[in-house]
This record gives sequence, C-alpha cells and structure tokens, in this order.
Amino acid sequence: MLSVLDMFRVGVGPSSSHTVGPMRIAQRYGQRLARRTWPDGARVVVTLMGSLAFTGHGHGTLRAVALGLLGHAPERFDAAAAEADLAGISQSHRLACGLGFDPASDIRLDYDSRDLLHPNAMRLAVMAGDDVLAQEDWFSTGGGFIASRRQLQRAAPADRVDTGKQVPHNFGSAAELLAIAEATGLSLAEIVLANEDAMRSRGATLAGLDRVIAVMLACIDRGLTTTGILPGGLKVERRAPALWQQLQDGRSANEPERLFDWLNVYAMAVNEENAAGGQVVTAPTNGAAGILPAVMKHYCDTDDHRRRFLLTAGAVGLLYKQRASISGAEMGCQGEVGVACSMAAAGLAAVWNASPQQVANAAEIGMEHNLGLTCDPVGGLVQIPCIERNAIGAVKAANAARLALHRSGHGRVSLDQVIETMRQTGIDMSHKYKETSQGGLAVNVVEC
Repeated sequence: MLSVLDMFRVGVGPSSSHTVGPMRIAQRYGQRLARRTWPDGARVVVTLMGSLAFTGHGHGTLRAVALGLLGHAPERFDAAAAEADLAGISQSHRLACGLGFDPASDIRLDYDSRDLLHPNAMRLAVMAGDDVLAQEDWFSTGGGFIASRRQLQRAAPADRVDTGKQVPHNFGSAAELLAIAEATGLSLAEIVLANEDAMRSRGATLAGLDRVIAVMLACIDRGLTTTGILPGGLKVERRAPALWQQLQDGRSANEPERLFDWLNVYAMAVNEENAAGGQVVTAPTNGAAGILPAVMKHYCDTDDHRRRFLLTAGAVGLLYKQRASISGAEMGCQGEVGVACSMAAAGLAAVWNASPQQVANAAEIGMEHNLGLTCDPVGGLVQIPCIERNAIGAVKAANAARLALHRSGHGRVSLDQVIETMRQTGIDMSHKYKETSQGGLAVNVVEC
C-alpha cells in the first residue's frame, strides 16, 4: 500500500507534476552524479518532453529542474537560498560535482516526441561533446510522485512505501475497502490509520498529519493577507484578501449564500499562493491544492475532525492514484480538481459521521459531476481557470457530502465505477485538453 501521507506532500507552487516532481527528479539525479568522477568538459543536459515542454515555462519547470540539480528539495524549500543559488549557477555554469550546467542552454524543450510512457517526461544526461556518458528517463506522474522508466515499464507504482511488513487491511478498490469496514466495524479513517501503523509509529503518523494541517492553514492565512499581481504576465490580481475583508466587515452576502464566500475565499487564498510559487500541500496536486484546505478550514474545528478528514480523504485519493491517475497531463482537470472534490466530499461526510457507504457515495458524487473536466491553463500558468475552479470544487464537495447524507444505501453508481469512468474519459480526451495549453480557454483567451 501507498501511505496516506504520500498523498499530501509539502511542496512549492505552482504545480506538483511540473514543479515538485521535476525538482525531486533533478535532485535525485544530481545526488547520483556527485558519487562519480566525470571527465573535464562534461555537462548535464535535461530534455523536457510532452506536457512538461508545452507548459514548462508557465509552470516553472525549467527553474525547478535547475534548483533540483543544485540540491534543493520541495519539502524543505528556502526561497532566498534558491534565488542565490540560481544567480550563482547563471554565472559559474558549473554544478558542485564539477559538471557543467547552464540553465539557459542545457534545459531543452522537446515538443515533438510522442508515445511517451507518461506525458510528463524528462531525459537527464551527461554529455561530453556529442557523446552520451550517462542517461536516464524519468516521469513526473502527478501529485509530486515520480517514476523511472523501469518502474513504469514494470507497472510498479512510484514511491511505494517499503516497510517490509504487510498492512493489516490491504485494499485495491472501494468495494474491498467497504468490505473491510463492514467486516471490522471500523471507519475508513480507522482502517487507514491501522495500515499506517505498519509503516511507522502512531505518533509519527499523527505528527505527519498535523504537519500537513499546519502547512494548509498557514497557506490560507498568507493568501488572505497578501495582495498584489500574480507573476507570469496575465496580470491576475489576488482577489482573496478583498473578499476576506468583506467577510470580516460583514459586507458579504447573507446566509446561506455567505457559505459560498467562506469556501471561495479559503480555496482562492491557497491557489493564489500556489500561483505565486508559495508553500502548499499537494492535495492531491498543486493545481487542486485549495479544495481540501478550504473545506477543512470551514468545517473542521478540532484536531480529531481535521485528522479524520485527511485520513478519509487520503483513502479515497489512494484509490484514484492506484486505479486511475491524479495527473492533469493524463486525465485533464478531472484528475486534479475532480479528484480533490471527491476526496474532500468523502472527508467531510466522515466528519459529519456518515457511514462508510455514505462516505463512498459522497466521493462518487464529487467525481461524477466533474467527469470530462479539461485542463487548459491560459498562458501555461496555474491561474486561469485554476484558481476559481478550486473555489467551485470546494462548494461542490460540500454539496456532494450533503447529498450523500440523504441516502443511506448504495448509489446507482459506485465509487469504483466512477473512478474507472474517469480513467476511460481521460484516455479518450484529446491531448490538447490535458495540460498542454493547446486547446480550450488557453487558445480562446488572449493572454495579454
């Protein structure tokens, strides 16, 4: 089993698959390079392919690759140190291991390669002139997960937790998860927590969850108070602070419409921070990072509620990750905002003391009404329509949970069926609607 903590990675914006994943890949590759001796004049060349090429500039991929090779990691990112190191490499054109590297010329964009194992592909090589001394292909598979070519060819999920132990409740589908709940009388959160106990101590798991919660809430706080124009050239103004001030002053809409404003402002605060390159939690991706924190912030007022929310949401996220994909480059935005909406709906239903079946129903409703959602970021930036789309997703998640509470038995559509439908829809979807900025709003909205 994957760990639920793998679904919630602390990283930096604007994209988990285009920023966090490539930085992790480059850092890992750089560590390998430092263990070997290379001839004079050898240099590192990185080629970005597929979606990483098409939206690499807007998603900060080139910068992330350079920072990874310089030793930076998303989970402990230091913005000031990053800027200093980038300035240094632009002058020295040399990595600490002695290999040459000029980010301006040694990161190349390949728009033509097709039939990739995954659309977020990277080739990292050490070159001496035209000779290739070493080469590896890596893939950023969504949500900050990464995989080598060998891993994908063997169909081995990336980043599995190697504990040397069997988890007590191994599940590969929603049906299996619900069967475990029925047989044991455990909630979905309790099932996941028991599995986590096989990977680390209970205290370490709870500390990990609390760390995720703290980063989520801190991100909301920063987004509510930071004003200005988002980077990238679209001149998108941060809107969360003004809406937050209206709510504080009591100048927002009356109830129940006011509920929308609370969810909207929290979700937008997170995604405006993400668009600015701030610290966020992949939930399950950066592009959809605002939905779970918004719902949690508004509805969960105790540590127990927040942990139960994340554990339940994480259980649903694991199903999407292992049975389909959480990559916008594979599934479109249904694999990001759709999955986050489904996860948040499940978590909220659990906090509202729904039965395991009702929790699964909430997750199913959350996805069913996001099927076919395309990923078409204007200008290759995670801003339009991504920021507002998170606000809409948070409201949908709350409604999905409410609808599920009004139905006690099995729904006509199961969670497994909707996950498989999302997977098939993503496969059928034209590549231009899957994080390439070659279709949809990206070509119909003038960038300047």
